[in-house]
Amino acid sequence: MTAGSSLLGLLTALLGGIGLFLLGMTMLTDGLKLAAGRALERILAAWTRTRLHGLITGICVTALVQSSTAMTVAAIGFVNAGLLSFAAALWVVFGSNLGSSVTGWLVAWIGFKISIDAFALPFIGIGMALKLTGEGTRRSGLGMSLAGFGLLFLGIELLKDGFAGLGPDALPRLGSDPGALALAILIGIALTVILQASAATLTLALTAVAGGMLPLTAAAALVIGANVGTTLTGIVAAIGATANAKRLAAAHVFFNVATAVVAAALLVPLLWLSKAIDLGLGDGDDPVTQLVIFHTLFNALGVVLMGLLSRWLVPFLLSRFASTEDNAAHPRYLDRNVATVPQLALQALRRELARVAHLALELGDLACRHLQQQAPADAVQFTRRLEVIEKLQAEIGRFVGEVSRRQVHRDQAEQLPELLRIANYYDTLARVMYHVALSGQAAPRVVTSPHRDEQTDLLAAVAPVLVSAQAFFGAADPDCGEAPENIALRAEEARDSFEDTYQRSKAALLQAGAGGTDVNAMYDWLACLSDLRRAVAQGFKASQRFASLPELKEPALDSESED
Repeated sequence: MTAGSSLLGLLTALLGGIGLFLLGMTMLTDGLKLAAGRALERILAAWTRTRLHGLITGICVTALVQSSTAMTVAAIGFVNAGLLSFAAALWVVFGSNLGSSVTGWLVAWIGFKISIDAFALPFIGIGMALKLTGEGTRRSGLGMSLAGFGLLFLGIELLKDGFAGLGPDALPRLGSDPGALALAILIGIALTVILQASAATLTLALTAVAGGMLPLTAAAALVIGANVGTTLTGIVAAIGATANAKRLAAAHVFFNVATAVVAAALLVPLLWLSKAIDLGLGDGDDPVTQLVIFHTLFNALGVVLMGLLSRWLVPFLLSRFASTEDNAAHPRYLDRNVATVPQLALQALRRELARVAHLALELGDLACRHLQQQAPADAVQFTRRLEVIEKLQAEIGRFVGEVSRRQVHRDQAEQLPELLRIANYYDTLARVMYHVALSGQAAPRVVTSPHRDEQTDLLAAVAPVLVSAQAFFGAADPDCGEAPENIALRAEEARDSFEDTYQRSKAALLQAGAGGTDVNAMYDWLACLSDLRRAVAQGFKASQRFASLPELKEPALDSESED
């Protein structure tokens, strides 16, 4: 076999093997998240109360989904959606790095010591059977994850076959000098950035070592680089996210870079210790097992290092990125990673919608206050507030569209148009109150009767309605932390009170017009009151529909979508 055909065969094996591996990992991760639903949130909430719990959770969940990158991005998404605090997520991320070592052990134990065909093909067959017979249920997600697990190992088998036919000299060898090791680290970083999965780079290194194409020292340096390269995905996930999500991404970068520096400095001692452990396990002098042990050791070393530095790191990160919280036009709870889990996506949508409601009702309250105080409305301020609400509503619409394109249970899918309807109510309320704030400034406050030399204070007749509208806006705010049912009840009482006040003020204005007051001024204020009434009606509809949203429940594992 010529060198050219050997390299072509290797390239084909690399492309196909990596493709199958990444496809399997994606199916495994997405399937488990779909099958878990809100159980994933409950696990994270219940098992992240302490640093040790967070660490164990990160290890276990990453071992389950077979991707520290996916776990880190998911943690950033949960922090961004307000489902996980920064302190809790920090140790989940640290644990995910240690949990990524499980991938190496699976590859070493299963990928190199068990017949892949006998192992992977049944997983793919059973998994696809579950997926095809359980569309719209959690069973479909479980089937997808099983099929993904099988595809993952088929990819490893393809990589092994590609490397097996090549000799040790098929590729330029990397030495053990500092320059060669630095090059290997850079290659590991580049591969992981391209593949978007450090597990894929680790698998490549393991198969290359098993085929004799890569010395253990260079492979260890490659794995160190993979740990650094995996931070890019977290950085990208945190772009435009909340302050806590950016802090978490920064902590992930610090952890991986610091761990890589320490591992590179202690490369020789760690490899010696890995060989000693391998011999102690009775596995012989196996470079594949030694590379897996090395990967586990330096990630464990990183956790110990973070344990020592976290008391300094956490306060430092908490003092950073504070300004992004002021960007009100950016969604605070919507995150594309949460969108992959329908239950969590619906919860994030409700939280963001409550925030939009708060901003719209706040705009209404501010407009009423300006009219009462007879203070000139700041057109720029009100325009900016309205633009924020409109941008958030557009983001909600885009997020709903993204969720609806995924596999969603029918009960969950039916909530999406209702959430859009509620968002439209609040948007209309904000637009109306924006108009009230600006147009109300032009309406005359005090007018003189043309028939009698006396003045009529029209604002005094309107003021009770403004006060009553403010009371409604405060009572109908779903972002106050109370149960939607209680908010809906208070909103109904405030709406009824507003309606009574509105009718009395309207009658007073009509009486003033009949008594000779400037009819045009009276009509201006009646139009203002009519707009206020419409805004209150929109807010009332929204509060009632918010309260009538069904409780977020898990679809049963074996339940089918109803016809």
